[in-house]
Amino acid sequence: MSARSALPVIAVATAVVVLAGCSSTKSDGKKGSGGLELVSSGTLKTCTHLPYAPFQVKKDGKVVGFDVDLVDLVAKDLGVKQEIVNTPFEGIETGQDFTIRKCDLAAAGMTITAARDKVMDFSDPYFNATQALLTKKGKPVKKVEDLKGKKLGYQKATTGGIYAKDHGKGVELVEFEDLGLLLTAVKSGQVDAGINDNGVLFDYVKQNPDTKVTAEFNTGEHYGIGVRTGNDALRKKINAVLKKAKSDGSYDRIYKKWFGTTPQS
Repeated sequence: MSARSALPVIAVATAVVVLAGCSSTKSDGKKGSGGLELVSSGTLKTCTHLPYAPFQVKKDGKVVGFDVDLVDLVAKDLGVKQEIVNTPFEGIETGQDFTIRKCDLAAAGMTITAARDKVMDFSDPYFNATQALLTKKGKPVKKVEDLKGKKLGYQKATTGGIYAKDHGKGVELVEFEDLGLLLTAVKSGQVDAGINDNGVLFDYVKQNPDTKVTAEFNTGEHYGIGVRTGNDALRKKINAVLKKAKSDGSYDRIYKKWFGTTPQS
């Protein structure tokens, strides 16, 4: 669902390393186009955590979004179909979902962090993100410190949560399991503000004009697509597809489809 940051879990990370050392790199013994081993033959399985519009969201029974369209380019290049696997974000960020072969890659509006890089490998950055504050209209909140004595909501296991804890002295922090619950809490007045990635918050206010993004913080975050540690074949394929998409205009077309503008250079 940015943002969604890795919180180091030593026990899980250790288990990932041990299991990776004891297991082979084989999936079902079958390979996709280009010799890449896939969890399931003919399918590129993508782990994500819904909802995280406009990156991944279910509409009319189908999961769509910016990340979905980008990974579709990878699947097309491999000659397979993408299958979305909706899973708790903790399993993605700890690398556990790769260890148990739940998916081939993770595209979840996921910020590249040093902690997460220890339990998975990342593609080249594909999206620049930053943290932002969402409030109901009319609230003069320009920074986390303005919420002293008030409630600030954040999504569990995200960089927004880390930022809130670092800057929220005297602020009552309220944790939510997913983005949807956080946004509802802001709109209903359960919390005075919510912190998350700017992309998802700006998308939300389009449909909810009684809310407003009142501040952005330049945290220098970049999203990456995660793969199992050591899966260089898939990582290199993703990078090649991303590079081609940016050179042939496909990336800009997908970006404009979901954000209404082309990315800033």
